[in-house]
Formats: sequence, structure tokens, C-alpha cells
Amino acid sequence: MYGPALIGVGLIVLPPVALVLRAPWGTFVEQISSSSSLDALRLSLITATCSTVICLVVGVPMALIFARHDGPIIRVLRALVLLPLVLPPVVGGLALLYTFGRLGIVGEHLHAAGVDIAFTTTAVVLAQSFVALPFLVISVEGAVRVVGTRYEEVAATLGAGPTRTLWRVTLPLVMPSLVAGLVLSFARALGEFGATITFAGNASGVTQTAPLAIYVSAIDDPQAAIPLSLILVAVSLVVVVGVHSRRRRGWAGAV
Repeated sequence: MYGPALIGVGLIVLPPVALVLRAPWGTFVEQISSSSSLDALRLSLITATCSTVICLVVGVPMALIFARHDGPIIRVLRALVLLPLVLPPVVGGLALLYTFGRLGIVGEHLHAAGVDIAFTTTAVVLAQSFVALPFLVISVEGAVRVVGTRYEEVAATLGAGPTRTLWRVTLPLVMPSLVAGLVLSFARALGEFGATITFAGNASGVTQTAPLAIYVSAIDDPQAAIPLSLILVAVSLVVVVGVHSRRRRGWAGAV
């Protein structure tokens, strides 16, 4: 039992450790503070924040509907919404291109109206939202199902309307899972690569996020891509530790 477990831990832990050991520490600060790295990091943080807000606005209502209703249509819609979890990101980017690109089913009408989305910063946000949204929906939907409808029914008997019940009863009960879903969505958006490069391209300062900048650097000099990679590893580690700690506090509070 311990042998396979150690192999699994090594498979996950050794690659980040290798990045640390092979990092060019002598020029680390210089490479991280270069204009191209700062632009990529800034764009990644801005677009990931925007996509997380979009996930919050559209994801919570979707999760509530999926948790409170059942039937063939809901099941099909739920499966389609969760599709980006298993879909190759490049395929997702191609689908977005044929939806919102100039020749897409929606994009051709937008282009006729003078609006182009593909290969812009907006396309980056859409690509990130596409891959990150299922993480929030799954997290919130599961929490709503566990909580059930008992407290909402009590609130209704006391005269609370649906809107007040949502804000004063339902959302506070699922808040830990909502926060966890938001953090995971942000982390997924921050690390998005395949859908972004397919739908938004790789224009420096416009659509080149940190993962794309790492990819470009790694083509010419793999070691030059390590500093920016370590920054993303650090951010991801903070996210994972934060979510895990919050869940442990939630379990302790429940006990």
C-alpha cells in the first residue's frame, strides 16, 4: 500500500521540485521583472478575475437550478455544462472560435454589427470562463443538494420571499463551497492554455497570458521559462492550501 502511494506522491511532487532545482536563481528576479513577464502576469490576473466574476454571476443560478430540479432536460443541460471538464481545451477553443469568431454562428452577426471577439482580450476571458465555470457549478450544486430544502421551507413558513430566502438562508449555508468553487475557478482560469491560444491567439500585451508566455519561452530556451512557471506553481500552491485549510475548518466546525 505504501509503495504505490509513494510512487504517486513522487509523480506529483518531483516535477515542481525539479523546477526549483533547475531554476536560474542568478537571473530569477531579472527575468520575472521583465516587461514581457509582468505584462503576461498582469493580463493573466485581470482576465482570470473577470472570468471568475462571470462564473459567479452565471454559475450560482445554474447550480441552484440543477440542484432543485430534475428531469431529462435538466440532466442533458447539466451534462453539457460539465463537458469542459473532460473536453480537451484545444477542442473547446475551436468550438468557441466557430461560435464567436468572424465565421461563427454568433460571431458573424456580431461582426456585421462591428463587434469582433476572437483574438482579443475578451476572447481570453471567454475561453477562461468556458473551462472554469464547471468547477463552480459542481461545488455549489453539491453543497445545495447536501443542505436540502428544510431551512428554505422554514423560511417560507415565516413569510420570507424567494429572493430573501436565497440571500439570507441558502447562500450563507453554501458559502464555504461557494468560496472553494470561486478559488478553483480562478486557479483554472489562471492556468488556462489550450482554449486561449486557439480562440484568442498569442499577441503580447493583448492575449498572451502567463501560460502562453511560458510556452513561447520554452520553445527557444526551456530554462528561461522556469521563473514564470515557478510563479504559477506558487500561486496554485497557495490556492490548494487555502481551499484545503478552509475545508478542514469547515469539517471541524461541523464536528
